[in-house]
Amino acid sequence: MQKPIQLIRTLLLCCLVVWAFPVQAAYPDKPIKIIIGFPAGGPLDAHIRLLIDKLQASLGQTVIVDYKSGAGGAVGAQFVAQAPADGYTVLLANTGTMVINPAIYTKSPYDTLKDFQPIARTAQQPLALIVNKDVPVNSLKEFIAYAKANPGKLNYGSAGNGGISHLAAEMLKSETGIFMVHIPFKGSAPAFTDLIAGHVQFMAESVPQAANYANQGKVKALAVTSSKRNPALPNTPTVLETGVANLEVVGFYGILAPKGTPPDVTNKLSQAFKETLESPEIQKKMIDQGADPAYLNADQFTKFLAAEMPRWAKAVKQAGAKLD
Repeated sequence: MQKPIQLIRTLLLCCLVVWAFPVQAAYPDKPIKIIIGFPAGGPLDAHIRLLIDKLQASLGQTVIVDYKSGAGGAVGAQFVAQAPADGYTVLLANTGTMVINPAIYTKSPYDTLKDFQPIARTAQQPLALIVNKDVPVNSLKEFIAYAKANPGKLNYGSAGNGGISHLAAEMLKSETGIFMVHIPFKGSAPAFTDLIAGHVQFMAESVPQAANYANQGKVKALAVTSSKRNPALPNTPTVLETGVANLEVVGFYGILAPKGTPPDVTNKLSQAFKETLESPEIQKKMIDQGADPAYLNADQFTKFLAAEMPRWAKAVKQAGAKLD
């Protein structure tokens, strides 16, 4: 048996070890913040609001949405890239932010594959080509003819320089030879406000939000950029169907964390999104709105991004779009 003094020393040593190496709380043990690089009220905001209740139930924690808009989502992306890699600050981003910005900007403030740990792809969705309700056209073919008859008199809005809504319109211009003036906004919400008011005449924007306004009669949907018609706009043809351009554009949404986020945290977050997106209720709502609940896990999403970046870099080059 140990002598009393030796026993006391042993107990004190054990206490010191426990104090020096505290037990780590299981992730997540505090609220998780999701950063969106665009203003409230846009497509990304609507998307996460659809998922948030199920996501919180799966994680057992509060999820807070915060907005840091600017530079086509780059401000929010840079903020997350520089945040602690602990899983409590993550980014909900789109195609423009993650794969178009690095190709279209001569100096991007972040590197998608070097500065981020992909967590989960949450959706894929095409764009709708829409016009102000007072523009005197009812089809994409009529709009192209109208634009050619009024060169330089039409403006098109986008969610910001370098985003998919900017590039898709530039691709349409390149395909059809029309000329429109680009008016960039700090997100889709203010762009829609000006489209409805008639300050811009044309937009290429994600189907869920575009379909909502089109079904209310506030805008006219001329075509969708997928290879097949979209359930949210069943009477709207694809661009390919119209025959005016060889244009097929499908964007994605996804969650990313700062590079260096621990694998167990990455897996926990990714699994929570998987469970959320497997909910039949969530899937039905997304499909009805025009989005595809196209989940990819962390490894699959990483490979997807690596494949998408050169594809969009080629599209940017062909469209001749470049920003300082």
